[in-house]
Amino acid sequence: MAFVITEPCLNEKSGECVSICPVDCIEEGDDQFLIDPNTCIDCGACVAACPVDAIVDEHDLNPAQEVYLEKAESFFE
Repeated sequence: MAFVITEPCLNEKSGECVSICPVDCIEEGDDQFLIDPNTCIDCGACVAACPVDAIVDEHDLNPAQEVYLEKAESFFE
């Protein structure tokens, strides 16, 4: 299981989540930060640090947000 960064991060890229991640699984993409779903340890530290509430547990994604998980998976291939 992993967390997913969703639409509130688009073009926002505050970055607080990057420095708080204990396994360095968050990287900057073209228009948002992305979490590597294969490296994320599901600790939730990034959720608390995100100032725009963009980070969601992958099991809580609504159908419209599924694209952000796919985007992260593609980015980290």
